[in-house]
Amino acid sequence: MAANLGWSRRRLWARFRSEVGMTPKGATKLVRFDHAVHRLAVGQLPASVAAEVGFSDQSHLHRDVAAFTGLTPSTVGDEPFLAVDGLAWGWPDRTPGGSR
Repeated sequence: MAANLGWSRRRLWARFRSEVGMTPKGATKLVRFDHAVHRLAVGQLPASVAAEVGFSDQSHLHRDVAAFTGLTPSTVGDEPFLAVDGLAWGWPDRTPGGSR
């Protein structure tokens, strides 16, 4: 991406951070976590979620879920914070993993 813009990697990261509020790596981790937690909420097994979403293994998923929420992958799906996605984005089906 930096090469396509004609920028150095350092400049891209600095501009990204100033505009978004986090580094590209942090944003990538947050998006991957979001995808994973919604799959966990609808009952998918942590091992399959880890493989499908791009974690290196189930332990990697566990570490990121714990870092973001303080919970385990098996308990994070029961948390009410998942319900705000539908409200925030105006999805017709407001259940985790529902149509978007």
